[in-house]
Amino acid sequence: MLKLKPVSTLRRSMFTLAALVALLPAAFAQSPIVIKFSHVVAVDTPKGKAAEFFAKRAAELTKGRVKVEVYPNSQLYKDKEEMEALQLGSVQMLAPSLSKFAPLGVKEFEVFDLPFIFDDYPSLHKVTNGPIGQGLLRKLESRGIHGLAYWDNGFKVMSANKPLKAVENYKGLKMRIQSSKVLDAEMRALGALPQVLAFSETYQALQTGVVDGTENPPSNLYTQKMHEVQKHVSVTNHGYLGYAVVVNKKFWEGLPADIRLALTKAMAESTQVANDVAFQDNQEALTKVQASGKTVVYKPTIGERFLLKKALMPVHKQMASRIGEDVIQSIYKETGFDPSKM
Repeated sequence: MLKLKPVSTLRRSMFTLAALVALLPAAFAQSPIVIKFSHVVAVDTPKGKAAEFFAKRAAELTKGRVKVEVYPNSQLYKDKEEMEALQLGSVQMLAPSLSKFAPLGVKEFEVFDLPFIFDDYPSLHKVTNGPIGQGLLRKLESRGIHGLAYWDNGFKVMSANKPLKAVENYKGLKMRIQSSKVLDAEMRALGALPQVLAFSETYQALQTGVVDGTENPPSNLYTQKMHEVQKHVSVTNHGYLGYAVVVNKKFWEGLPADIRLALTKAMAESTQVANDVAFQDNQEALTKVQASGKTVVYKPTIGERFLLKKALMPVHKQMASRIGEDVIQSIYKETGFDPSKM
C-alpha cells in the first residue's frame, strides 16, 4: 500500500521548493555580464596592456557586474576573422587596426594609413580626439558596430635584411603589409612588392624568407621577436598604426545605462593608459632591439627622410578618390599639414 506523507511534511517540502524557485532569478541576476575582448597582439604590447587594464577597471567600476575576458595573440580569431565574429556576436569587443574597417565599406579609415600625414602625436590626437575621429566612428553604426575609442600603437619603422637608408634600397623587396590599399600603394611607390599577411603569420614569413621585410611600431617588432629575423631597422616614423576599440552595437545598446556609463569611464582611463604605454614602450623597444645585437638600428638623416617623404607623397593624391578628398583635406586643415611644401 502507498504511504502518504504527513501534511506538515508535504507543506514543508513545498515551501522549501518555492523558496528555491524564488531564489533562482536572484542567482541568475548575480551572474556577471561577460564581455569577450579579442585581439591579435601580445599581452605585453600597448594594446595588450590597455586591454588588461580595461578588464580590471570594468570589474572595479561595475562592482563585479561585468567580467571582461581578454583573449590576446589571436587565441580566438585571426585578423581576417575577428570582424565577422564581432558582427555575429561571437565576441563582444575588439581593437582592430584602423585599416580593418575598409573591407566593411568604411574606406575613410584608410586615411590613417597615408604616409607622413601626421608629424607627431599632438597633431594625430587633434584628429582622433576631435570631431573628425568621432565622425568616422559613427560611420560604423550602420555595420552593427559601435566605436568607443582610438588607441595608439605608434609610428612605424621599416625593417629588412639589408640597410634601408635611401629610397632605392626598397626596390624589389617583398614587404609584408596588413590589408590596405593605401599601404599597397605606399610600398609600390618605393618600388617594393607588397605582400598581405596576417600579423600572426609575419614572424615565420620573415624567418623563412617568404617576405623580406615589414613595417611596424617598434613595440610590435620587439614583442613578436621580428628583430631576431631582421638584420636592419630604419626609424622612418613614416606612418601611424592605431586601433579603434569597438563593440557589437546590439550588445552595447542592450546593456543597462549605468553599466554603459561605467564602461565608458573605464574606456577613457584605458585610452590614456594605451597612449602613454605606446609612447614609452616604443622608445624602450628600440633600445632593446639595438641592445640585442641582432639588428642594426638606423636613424635616417633629415635629408634621407625628406626624400622618403617626397617619394611617398603621391600616394595621398592617388588614394583621394578611394578615401575621400574631403576627409584628407579636413585632416590637412586640422593638423596644419601642407603638401605643397614638398
